[in-house]
Formats: sequence, structure tokens, C-alpha cells
Amino acid sequence: MAMVVVVPSVALYGKAAAIRVSCFSTSEHGIEARKNKSPQQPRVFDNLFLSLFRNKMVQETGWDSEKPGYDGLIEVAHRLTVAQSNSQTREASVRILRSLFPPLLLELYRMLFAPIDSGKFAALMVARVTALSCQWLMGPCAVNSVDLPNGSSLMSGVFVEKCKYLEESKCVGVCINTCKLPTQTFFKDHMGVPLVMEPNFADYSCQFKFGITPQQEVDDALKEPCLEICPTAVRRKEMTNNMDAHKCPKA
Repeated sequence: MAMVVVVPSVALYGKAAAIRVSCFSTSEHGIEARKNKSPQQPRVFDNLFLSLFRNKMVQETGWDSEKPGYDGLIEVAHRLTVAQSNSQTREASVRILRSLFPPLLLELYRMLFAPIDSGKFAALMVARVTALSCQWLMGPCAVNSVDLPNGSSLMSGVFVEKCKYLEESKCVGVCINTCKLPTQTFFKDHMGVPLVMEPNFADYSCQFKFGITPQQEVDDALKEPCLEICPTAVRRKEMTNNMDAHKCPKA
């Protein structure tokens, strides 16, 4: 569930774009260099964003974990996933995302910014803000270029090297129902920006593609079995002695 702090300002957007593009690299060398970096240190507002996001999830679930920090957030995400149906979890996750913003801000963004340049401006902007504001949740990420349906390309992608949320939750169902699908819905329906998210369950990376409309009928992520390390799948396998029980019913 990507938490995005959007500031609808052309001047700020231009400044952010200049700063971020100058330091991003989509080459193999650039990606490899980032992989060899030391663990990322918490930034000034990381704890504030974590606390705000967790409080919104707790309000939605009516339950909180005794664990502090990010570990507690992941437990709340699991409770949000297992306590209701997949569709209810997705709807709840969209409500959580909406609650992070003043309603008027979302409406103004959708009406005033989303139509500019056939949606390209809004896609570029949210990509940069996502990369700047969501690393506390997902880990290191960078803006990159994505191919558009018309054959052109646009710097409206965000590549997450190793998603912390997926790695810590260890569950495809949590990823799909509290992050991927509700985040796509939130951006399209409430900000006017179509989005495709492509999580890689082998290496935990994830590719955001702002400005591209999801094709639900060919979404391979919805066909994924759960991870072997999923705590829910492991418990089910032990209880049923069924080798196929690793498949997550929440995915």
C-alpha cells in the first residue's frame, strides 16, 4: 500500500524532477551500485509517516499489535487481510489511503492536474513524489522510464529494488489485497492517474508504471501461489498435512 504525499505545485514538481532525474540510473551498473550500498538510514519524517499510516490501519481494523514500529505495522496488515474477504480487504485499504489526504486535495488533483498533457504531467509528478515519500514503507526506489501503449516512453515509473513490505509480510495475499490492487484503484479512481504495479515474488522487487491502465484479465500477479515462507501457509500446511496448502487463500 503505497503512501504518497502529493503537493500539487508545478514549481515544486519541476524542482523535484530535476533533482531526482539527475541522480537516478536505470543501467545495470547503477542498479548494482545501489544494491551494494549499506542499509538505508531512517530519514527525518519516516517515523511520522509510519505512525500516521499505522494509526489509519488500526482505525480500520479495530485492532493493534503489541509490537512497536514496522513489525507492528506488518501484524496489523496481516489482521486486515485474514479478518475479512479479499474484496473487503481491498475496499478497506482504499479507504485507508483516502483517509491520508484531505478530500478536497484529491478532488482538485483529479480535476486540475490529471488532464494536463493527456495525463502525462500527473503521472510524472506522482512517480517522483512516490519515490521521495514512500521509501520508509517500501525501501530504496528510483524513478525510471516505462513504455507507454502508444510506443513512446515516459519517466513515470518507480522501481523498488526490494520491497520491504512484501519481504516482511512474507505473503502474496497481503501484497495483492492491501497494496497492489487497492493502490491501483486509489490512483485511478481518486487521483485520475492509472497505475500498474508489477511485484516480483522471486526477488521482492516491484515496478510501478504510472500512466498505464491495468489489464485485469492478464494480471499474472493474481495467479501467484503464496510464498513458501508465508506464516499463514506454513501453519495451514502443518495442520492439514497437505503439500498444496502453501497456496494462500488470500491471494
